[in-house]
Amino acid sequence: MTRRRNVIGALALGWPLAMLAQTPAGTAPTYPTKPIRIVVPFTPGGSTDILARAIGLELGKAWGQSVIVDNVPGAGGAIGADKVAKAPADGYTLLMGHIGTLAVNPSLYPKLPYNPVKDFAPVAWVARVPNVLVVHPSVPAKTVKELVALAKAKPGQLNYGSGGNGSAANLATEYFKMQTGASLLHIPYRGTAPAVTDLMGGQIQVLFTGAPAVIGQIKTGQLRALAVSSPKRLDALPDLPTVAEATGIKDFEADQWYGVVAPAGTPREIVAKLNQQINQALNSVELKTRLNNEGAVATPTTPEVFGQLIVREIGRWKPVITSGRVKAD
Repeated sequence: MTRRRNVIGALALGWPLAMLAQTPAGTAPTYPTKPIRIVVPFTPGGSTDILARAIGLELGKAWGQSVIVDNVPGAGGAIGADKVAKAPADGYTLLMGHIGTLAVNPSLYPKLPYNPVKDFAPVAWVARVPNVLVVHPSVPAKTVKELVALAKAKPGQLNYGSGGNGSAANLATEYFKMQTGASLLHIPYRGTAPAVTDLMGGQIQVLFTGAPAVIGQIKTGQLRALAVSSPKRLDALPDLPTVAEATGIKDFEADQWYGVVAPAGTPREIVAKLNQQINQALNSVELKTRLNNEGAVATPTTPEVFGQLIVREIGRWKPVITSGRVKAD
């Protein structure tokens, strides 16, 4: 009788019958009963890995269960993402996805083995990491407008670096070029660190990459920052204008972002429980401060809002990839 009342109540709330069939009675109160695995589709040490470990630590403390971070790199994150897409939909295998794996790869890889919309259930939008436009101090441009004018006056003579073809830095700069008409020649690297090193050495002149990778060099004067890609200024660099402020281009935004997804069909109660606990961690003063110091912004919200972001971003980056003729390494 109790089960029948639960079904009737769920239907009244508009839950689909398929969801009810996947959600046994008592699932939410008992979850988790064993270790949780968070797959990071990249090597250890990067932003995706750091965020996964921070979230995993908080989930482990809250629930008294081990949270294992499993690094599965390869094919721009596609190998790790596909592993999660094909995992049991029970809440014990999650993916720390980001703009590349969830929004860029569908347009970058013709035969992507997973569909980021159909094969995953959005769980939590974890953080947004604004990109910062930086130049070598020898570049005479002191503002974004001056850089664009210089790039137009000397087409193809200014080089910009990135962490590789199809990387977030590559796409952010191609988007910047598309919006401003600036002429910049792409020099891809195998990772962000060597690109930053060559920028400091003057081998390349421009880099538009995640704030954590360059914030230290900006503060020491080794690199000159011109603007930030987010709609709002960055707390860690409050005097730095946004690209929209610096150029007058309305609604310019080219941030990196990260979030947790689960295999499609994961019970709704488990998704809700994960979302609530992750958001609680993101709202804590300790984690917010850690992220702000790194140049990242916590973004606690609902699974539905995160799912809408993924769909919107897939549509937004496709023309950038086409226009910039971006190819995967």
